[in-house]
Amino acid sequence: MAAAPPSPQPNSPSRESRSVVVVGAGPAGLTIGNILRAAGLDCLVLETETREFIERRPRAGVIEEWAVRGLQQRGLADTLLERAQRHTECEFRFDGQRHRFSYTELTGHHHFVYPQPLLVTDLVREYADVRGGEIRFGVRDVELHDLETDRPTVSYTDPESGQRRFVYGDFIAGCDGARGVSRAAIPAERARVARHDYGIGWLALLAEAPPSSDCVLFGVNPRGFAGHMARSPEVTRYYLECPPGDDPDNWPHDRVWAELQHRLAATGAPPLTEGPLIEKRVLDMHNYVVEPMVFGRLLLAGDAAHLTAPIAAKGMNLALHDAFLLGDALVAYATTGDSAGLDGYSEACLGRVWEYQEFSQWLSEVYHGASSGDPYRAGTTLARLRRVFRSPSAGLAFAESYLGKDRTDPGC
Repeated sequence: MAAAPPSPQPNSPSRESRSVVVVGAGPAGLTIGNILRAAGLDCLVLETETREFIERRPRAGVIEEWAVRGLQQRGLADTLLERAQRHTECEFRFDGQRHRFSYTELTGHHHFVYPQPLLVTDLVREYADVRGGEIRFGVRDVELHDLETDRPTVSYTDPESGQRRFVYGDFIAGCDGARGVSRAAIPAERARVARHDYGIGWLALLAEAPPSSDCVLFGVNPRGFAGHMARSPEVTRYYLECPPGDDPDNWPHDRVWAELQHRLAATGAPPLTEGPLIEKRVLDMHNYVVEPMVFGRLLLAGDAAHLTAPIAAKGMNLALHDAFLLGDALVAYATTGDSAGLDGYSEACLGRVWEYQEFSQWLSEVYHGASSGDPYRAGTTLARLRRVFRSPSAGLAFAESYLGKDRTDPGC
């Protein structure tokens, strides 16, 4: 952690205090901020990007039913419930055939599809415009200090004045993602970081084309995995397995659509509806988990604490789970002095985190075994898929993991 800069003078206008300072305005940080504001607590959200950027940044779109229920309980789901798509089935395509999987028939539960930029837009509006929360965009050079004291501090450079500002809080919520300063502020000897690299890449694509199916498609193909996920009636998210570190320029328009058409082809399935590619980037598939998620008065949430590759579409759901627990725990401590939620925060989060990590690893083998070049892995991959469709108990187990179902965590 960087050395602290000189402290400001006691009466300096650059010196402020808040109950909680939230670093990062993603789903976790904004949900925490909304929970705090609903309880009348003063907090400040700091974000390095602009409001326009975070409201447009393409990210995940699948929200599990328990997570929507948690948002609804906190008055944060009205627009989502009006606009989100409900998905009840997915479809695997392998061996040239279509295999529909109706997880709602098995479990009674479904998924919501609501792109993260729309959720962030809702949460920013509710926090800043409705609940009167303070948020500062475009801050630079954020640093964390004195985290093991009862006066942890965040310093940053004001983008307009260029002045160095200091904000003291009772707690700091580190919600600034994988590349933010919060995770880096924990000394290496004070936390264990467990990592896993899948050794593959995904070419993430947004196509200005209507969805080609009424459900999510997973193509398991010897030439590589392919995925199709609706984002709106006009835009579709696609994924193509590719070498890690690949250059998106290696994937011109014609090659992308040729591979998508091939990897998602199946008997009786119409060709994909093609359109302009409005986003194209390569994601290297890897995971990590920070244990514990607490260091002094710094509490991590979302990708700052754990990264789950988009293989199982769990990242935004885990961020919301953290936010529900942390927001409620901070309110309980501030209003009644009850520290049980804060004391148990890391353990309560990590139970779900590790379950989702395991499912992501299992699903990765299903997606990528056929293209591994190893006949043994390819054979076991197809055996796993067939078992899901032939065995009711295996199908139910898959459905519950896919949905994140049957959870009884507080607040969810």
